[in-house]
Amino acid sequence: QVQLVESGGGLVQAGGSLRLSCAASGLTFSSYAMGWFRQAPGKEREFVAVIRSGGSTYYADSVKGRFTISRDNAKNTVYLQMNSLKPEDTAVYYCASRTETILVVTTYNGYDYWGQGTQVTVSS
Repeated sequence: QVQLVESGGGLVQAGGSLRLSCAASGLTFSSYAMGWFRQAPGKEREFVAVIRSGGSTYYADSVKGRFTISRDNAKNTVYLQMNSLKPEDTAVYYCASRTETILVVTTYNGYDYWGQGTQVTVSS
């Protein structure tokens, strides 16, 4: 049974930083692409970042240069370091996994497993 458990969310002032973690179990972690998505109230879930099994990374334009995704295969954990946070980054952040393929997948329906989400609130 695959489980993804996010942690690290919270309340932070604009310009601050947070680091999200997602601990995975029940899958061969090193073989999976791991993504972060977010969903603000009244909006669709949107892609934030993905790190492929080989370590290459891709980001949404809205977070490029501010967020960094990384993974520790020894700990079965993926991270999202978020710097220079803005009020518009406020959302529930979800970790997701998918079997690695040739294509980079940035749509939420392309992911197989999801965590429960962690709230990030950025105050102005």
